[in-house]
Amino acid sequence: MAGPDDAPFAERQARVRAAMAARGVDVLLVSVGPDLPWLIGYEAMPLERLTMLVLPREGEATLVVPELEVPRVVERPDTFAVRGWGETDDPVGIVAALAGAARSIAVGDRTWARFVVALQHELPGRSWIAASAVTGPLRAGKDEHEIAALSAAAAAADRVAAALQGGEVALVGRTEAQVSAELGRRLLAEGHHRVNFAIVAAGANAASPHHEPGGRVIAAGDIVLCDFGGTWPTAHGVGYCSDITRCVHIGAPPPEVAEAYAVLHAAQAAAVAGAQVGRTGAEVDELARAVIRDAGFGDRFVHRTGHGIGVEEHEDPYIVAGNHEPLAAGHAFSIEPGIYVPGCWGMRLEDIVVAADAGPVVLNRADRSLVVVDG
Repeated sequence: MAGPDDAPFAERQARVRAAMAARGVDVLLVSVGPDLPWLIGYEAMPLERLTMLVLPREGEATLVVPELEVPRVVERPDTFAVRGWGETDDPVGIVAALAGAARSIAVGDRTWARFVVALQHELPGRSWIAASAVTGPLRAGKDEHEIAALSAAAAAADRVAAALQGGEVALVGRTEAQVSAELGRRLLAEGHHRVNFAIVAAGANAASPHHEPGGRVIAAGDIVLCDFGGTWPTAHGVGYCSDITRCVHIGAPPPEVAEAYAVLHAAQAAAVAGAQVGRTGAEVDELARAVIRDAGFGDRFVHRTGHGIGVEEHEDPYIVAGNHEPLAAGHAFSIEPGIYVPGCWGMRLEDIVVAADAGPVVLNRADRSLVVVDG
């Protein structure tokens, strides 16, 4: 009998096996990356030593793991067996033997190439697909426990954003890198167990959507774009991500910045309100893009409107032109339009949203205005 801690993993494996059957996949092989903790509650270290879950369509799942890593594994005998391997063993051969006569194999998207190449040598004549073709749609639909974890992560990120907006985070005279480090420390202090990123971009640097915080000293008159998030722990050992973007302005913003931010705010609100079950990612993207385009900033919105979020910071579903898959209840994703004027300034506004039958649920609550701070 599976215990209460095994229940979500047993249910996920059952759904994965059903999806494998529908696609004609005989065995799933997942190594480093998010599929492994989502399936069994264990996160592999990114080592040159192979860790790999072998999940056949029928039969027992086996985690092949270096012996020195076995003590880290929370064993769940009703959902998988553990097969430790020693320094002189051949882990690729072990995985190949467990895969047996499988003809169609789905391999984890983030599996190191050296292992994929070696496995293809050991298992010639098989067909291979990316595991995300099987797991991606399943991971996109969050259950109530996953939504609760995302909500807790979002609330913690909100508290950090509130500290930024309330002037608790000193800005003027500090470098972007120093502020980034402080935002990261605050995420950890609020309960995240890992910082995934903390973008801090001041002035013209904010026109680079993925700016790397550096030595630029923040000064009065700057807009400061802060995009940060981390991983929130759960009792099952599976972390769920936060992701939020807020901009503050040091001193009153000039009219052109204030006017552009009003457009951004309206675009984000339109996309959030329109993120209804049954609407496609492309349609929601267009809701934000139309507002920005109509205001004359169409060529200044250079990225998709949003991305799914869960065990990964970026996962299905994507809120982008060309994605014609309809949103379903339980889909969790960001809504984050931006306007960027190279050499001048940039701005982005981001919240995490969950699609629900009763309408979209916004997980983040932090003030969405362009808050003016003294620095």
